[in-house]
Amino acid sequence: MTAIKHALQRDIFTPNDERLLSIVNVCKAGKKKRNCFLCATVTTERPVQVNVVKVKKSDKGDFYKRQTAWALRDLAVVDAKDAVKENPEFDLHFDKVYKWVASSTAEKNTFISCIWKLNQRYLRKKIDFINVSSQLLEESVPSGENQSVAGGDEEAVDEYQELNAREEQDIEIMMEGCEYAISNAEAFAEKLSRELQVLDGANIQSIMASEKQVNILMKLLDEALKEVDQIELKLSSYEEMLQSVKEQMDQISESNHLIHLSNTNNVKLLSEIEFLVNHMDLAKGHIKALQEGDLTSSRGIEACTNAADALLQCMNVALRPGHDMLHAVKQQQQRFSDLREQFARRLASHLNSVFVQQGHDQSSTLAQHSVELTLPNHHPFHRDLLRYAKLMEWLKNTDYGKYEGLTKNYMDYLSRLYEREIKDFFEVAKIKMTGTTREGKKFGLHGSSGKLTGSTSSLNKLSVQSSGNRRSQSSSLLDMGNMSASDLDVADRTKFDKIFEQVLSELEPLCLAEQDFISKFFKLQQHQSISGTTTNEAEEMDGGTLSRSYTSGIPQTISSEKDMIRQMMTKIFRCIEPELNNLIALGDKIDSFNSLYMLVKMSHHVWTAQNVDPASFLSTTLGNVLVTVKRNFDKCISNQMKQMDEVKISKKSKVGILPFVAEFEEFAALAESIFKNAERRGDLDKAYIKLIRAVFVSVEKVANESQKTPRDVVMMENFHHIFATLSRLKISCLEAEKKEAKQKYTDHLQSYVIYSLGQPLEKLNHFFEGVEARVAQGIREEEVSYQLAFNKQELRKVIKEYPGKEVKKGLDNLYKKVDKHLCEEENLLQVVWHSMQDEFIRQYKHFEGLIARCYPGSGITMEFTIQDILDYCSSIAQSH
Repeated sequence: MTAIKHALQRDIFTPNDERLLSIVNVCKAGKKKRNCFLCATVTTERPVQVNVVKVKKSDKGDFYKRQTAWALRDLAVVDAKDAVKENPEFDLHFDKVYKWVASSTAEKNTFISCIWKLNQRYLRKKIDFINVSSQLLEESVPSGENQSVAGGDEEAVDEYQELNAREEQDIEIMMEGCEYAISNAEAFAEKLSRELQVLDGANIQSIMASEKQVNILMKLLDEALKEVDQIELKLSSYEEMLQSVKEQMDQISESNHLIHLSNTNNVKLLSEIEFLVNHMDLAKGHIKALQEGDLTSSRGIEACTNAADALLQCMNVALRPGHDMLHAVKQQQQRFSDLREQFARRLASHLNSVFVQQGHDQSSTLAQHSVELTLPNHHPFHRDLLRYAKLMEWLKNTDYGKYEGLTKNYMDYLSRLYEREIKDFFEVAKIKMTGTTREGKKFGLHGSSGKLTGSTSSLNKLSVQSSGNRRSQSSSLLDMGNMSASDLDVADRTKFDKIFEQVLSELEPLCLAEQDFISKFFKLQQHQSISGTTTNEAEEMDGGTLSRSYTSGIPQTISSEKDMIRQMMTKIFRCIEPELNNLIALGDKIDSFNSLYMLVKMSHHVWTAQNVDPASFLSTTLGNVLVTVKRNFDKCISNQMKQMDEVKISKKSKVGILPFVAEFEEFAALAESIFKNAERRGDLDKAYIKLIRAVFVSVEKVANESQKTPRDVVMMENFHHIFATLSRLKISCLEAEKKEAKQKYTDHLQSYVIYSLGQPLEKLNHFFEGVEARVAQGIREEEVSYQLAFNKQELRKVIKEYPGKEVKKGLDNLYKKVDKHLCEEENLLQVVWHSMQDEFIRQYKHFEGLIARCYPGSGITMEFTIQDILDYCSSIAQSH
């Protein structure tokens, strides 16, 4: 280590005018890196600067280099980690904490001791040494004027005190006065000694000469002591005089304190009296209003309202401690309680009378609405009652028992009133739907869910006995389908739609107005706890339970004020949902297609109600009814699918357009007009998918069972009709089915044409089919003529059997046969005939090609040309 120290001093610190005092071999804690050295150095120039320098070997390892230096004055803390046990780790706190591990504990202690000495010698700011042995620090304290800082490594530095400027000036003057002061120091020192002795003698003589002044000074001190004694006597007399004054002042102060305390008590007493008088004194006018106020006039109601509010303020005043023990306060509180009870009883009785009277007056107006599809307006009734809204709030806060009794009475009276109004209203709606009179509602209702039946089944429709018009119940499905699409059915359905919409439009504002009134009149807008005293009580309501349980006279809070409103509405309008369900059942019984109208209208009103308040009574009720409507709609679709499956066809007549195909067209056209921009379009799309798949299956089933009409004709005509319907209506969810219908129509048209053309030229077809079979078996085309059954003579023989006249006759018979197979309403005859003409020409060209390839050079040709075929087909079509 000594060699390293000398090398570092020589190579690094001497060129920088620094002296190395201590060195320690360290590495960073927690990291496996090459060791480095921490060095404590001081500069050789003044003022002295002390540094801690980190020295590290170069990457090649052949020399040392200076890496980092910190000034010792920046060192804040030296942490030796453990003051008892040997531990090579230590921390130096500069601008951040540097953690080191020394190669040995001894080197660490030596380095820390050096830092301690340098701190004591050169720094005013002392460094904190923690976890360092006190013995190590004590050994390091300097014990003389000249102390070595680092043992023999540093020269002894004498402690001296510098001369100030004046001292330097005096010494220079003294030395200038003696010429040999520098050349002969001993003579100069001896001269100074002699002058010092002379000065000492002069001092002694001066002291002896000042004895007289000392005696004079002592005499003056004695006189001063006498004066002090006189002053003390005067001060004692003054103190006795002040003592008597102090006693008098104490008495005055105590008297003033008692007066101040009395005044304070009087002020507090006056404040308490003013508080009680101001807050617990009810004006005579208010008392009179509570006892005798007119509850029928607006002015009287306002006076009673103000008086009730004033009484509530007096009763709810926050009394200070001790007030409730005053007899006058107890009397006033009892008086307020009596007034509250008296007024609450009078108010409840009056409002009950108002409920009864208003209900009676409202019932008298029902006669004018009995023949109109309108509901009576309750706005005047609500307007009159809203004058009592603040009094109802007062009653709710002061006497909840009477408030709840009024609520129950209101629901009882109003539920009976609304029940009469709503039942009469729905009765008028039913009459308008069926067209009967109230005196004789004799009508036969037969569900139209049986529309899709076979041609032999009957369809029951609504018949009105009073009008004397009955639709035939034994008409065929096709006839009935036409009748359903008639102007009469359209008018009936439009009429039903308007009536149903009017019913919902009348009910909606009625319910919303009543709900708004209940919220305002019974003060149910906010969620708050309700307190009061009453007996245990539970009231069961239709469609909901309004119950309150009480413990120790305090009712439990209802879950929310909205629940209270909804329960009251359910009690008041308990007949709406049953009446709506009855009306829906009637509409469905009149015509199952009415479920489409009802689904759209009901969905729209449910959506509107939910936007206003999803949890309201109106939203909940209409939502429940919507479930019934949706169920009827699904039932209508299911019945149509079931009747498709049960359809029967006549064995004696051609099939034509199947009834359920026509009915699907009617259903789709009606549904598209009804569901335009409707919220429940998804339900209709699902129904479309179910119905069209059932139609496809039933068409194929009927086509397979058909005996009179060929299968291809049944498939072709019906799928052409389906394709035309879907193309006209442009139903987006049925695009795939539209393409499928077109494909089926095209395939079966082609199949029917090919099958039918094989009959007029049967032998010629068989001959060329045989030729194609031989070629398919591997016989070369030019060698087919050498086959016995297909030689040239046989070909000429077959061709002679089909001259132009015979071909025209065969085509004419084919035209008549196709005409018998096809139905008139689809009008596909010309389309099929044109396709047959094209197919016949294609076959002709095919036959000619076979003759040219298989019988080359024979000169054999058909006895009719393509132009002949065109002429034959055109003349046949025109003749028919």
